[in-house]
Amino acid sequence: MSVLSRHVTLTRQPAHPSTPAGTDGGKHNVLGVLVDRIDYDGAVDRVLAAARQRRPLSLTALAVHGVMTGVRDPQHRARLNAFDIVAPDGQPVRWALNLLHSAELSEWVSGPELTGRVLRRMAEEDLPVYLYGSTPQVVAELGTALARAYPALRLAGAEPSGFRETSPDELAAIAARINASGARLLLVGLGCPRQEIFVHAMRPLLDLPAMAVGAAFDYHAGRLAPAPRWMQRNGLAWLWRLASEPRRLWRRYLVFNTEYLGRLGAQKLRCWRPQVTEPTSVPAPRVPV
Repeated sequence: MSVLSRHVTLTRQPAHPSTPAGTDGGKHNVLGVLVDRIDYDGAVDRVLAAARQRRPLSLTALAVHGVMTGVRDPQHRARLNAFDIVAPDGQPVRWALNLLHSAELSEWVSGPELTGRVLRRMAEEDLPVYLYGSTPQVVAELGTALARAYPALRLAGAEPSGFRETSPDELAAIAARINASGARLLLVGLGCPRQEIFVHAMRPLLDLPAMAVGAAFDYHAGRLAPAPRWMQRNGLAWLWRLASEPRRLWRRYLVFNTEYLGRLGAQKLRCWRPQVTEPTSVPAPRVPV
């Protein structure tokens, strides 16, 4: 059942259709995962175009942990490589694009920051949004926070995660509810890799873009604080998160980061040629909801 049963609608802001052209330079192999050479403006423009035209588009923003889930699991790597946009979330992934492919990206694409920029544009153009994931309490807090931050934003609906796996029939029913809500964008906050599995499975069922936004629900609900800018600039945002949740995140960051750097060096020196698993037929997993 939808947590938010009514639209959150206050004053409507004027639309601003003309925005600066962003970088959108296609996909490049980072340890076998196809990551887009894209910046904030490029990603926002593509999401908004799909939202206006009511057509599917799948986006995720991957940091080191997200890339490494694809490195270690060929089926998940194929799933990631089927996404329309895989944005470089965090300095280490941006550095990899610049080091391996001379991408010349001046900034990474933070999932929470990208979410905020997209929501601002959705509010300006009066395009409603649907929220899916996290707990009922977080979703309720998020709805309240978004109403304050973006007064013109319309929420077409919201559903918390069931924290379980679902059947194809139930997945189709969820998609039908989202499509019928009138939403023009779906934000999914289920955590990595659950959210990427969900978005990949939902893409053929939706007539709107879907963004896997990870911890953005907690950030925008005010439950998590972003790392200081100096830490972000120097690729240390992971250390900030590790200090905040050491028991849960120590393996993710200390083990995966070390392996990531080793594999990145091997790819750069051409000691290892990572296989790009083609985004063709991926065996359907039990989809988390």
